[in-house]
Amino acid sequence: MRALIYKKHGGVKFVADCPPPKPKRGEALIRVRLAGVCNTDIEITRGYMDYQGVLGHEFVGEIFDCPDKSLLGVRIVGEINCSCGKCRTCKAGRPNHCPTRSVLGIFKRDGCFAEFITLPMKNLYPIPDEVPDEAAVFAEPLAAAMRILEQIEPTRKDEIAIIGDGKLGLLVAMVFGSKFKKRTYAFGHHQTNLDFLKNYGVQTAIISKPTDKRFDIVIDCTGNAGGFRQAMAMTRPQGILVLKSTFASSEPLNLAP
Repeated sequence: MRALIYKKHGGVKFVADCPPPKPKRGEALIRVRLAGVCNTDIEITRGYMDYQGVLGHEFVGEIFDCPDKSLLGVRIVGEINCSCGKCRTCKAGRPNHCPTRSVLGIFKRDGCFAEFITLPMKNLYPIPDEVPDEAAVFAEPLAAAMRILEQIEPTRKDEIAIIGDGKLGLLVAMVFGSKFKKRTYAFGHHQTNLDFLKNYGVQTAIISKPTDKRFDIVIDCTGNAGGFRQAMAMTRPQGILVLKSTFASSEPLNLAP
């Protein structure tokens, strides 16, 4: 099959003769219809997670083969973390942190920049007919944005800042703006990107303009160390700082503040 593969000493290479994956017991063989490029894919090529293999984890596919033949051809998206389901972490309801998991295109499992992938059947979610591939391909990053609301519970008075106006930053701002109108602020470098948020009750600003305002909750989606420092500076004392950035470089951390 055709695939886009990353090797630490060979860089990113397109190949036309990559062996297709073989599904294990309980897994489906999935034909990829559409794949999205995430900043994590780029950071992997800079050393993130020390991963080598087929890149990509945002996808829309259709079931090509699986134990239940009635599902053949069904359009799906998929949870990218493949957990054991048996360990203490999984049984405690935290399968995304299973110590023996593999992660599509990120850790121990080839990704979706290829014609075929495999995932456990339990990881698959059918796509409603009215949702086109071009929207469904955002399911994974949108889930990452919504995950924040499973981790923190903003109060009715909290003011929330999202830093970064890339794909993830915009999705996080859309999620929070829809739920906390007029209390959600988005900061970025690109006015064109920030304009996407006009209909979501989000107040926007170019981050290069200094602000003395401090926020109850700050979510860093910049993907760089400078954004992390900016996020710390914008978080009020005893506020909450949520780190959603992925970047390969290390950063000295001053915990005194």
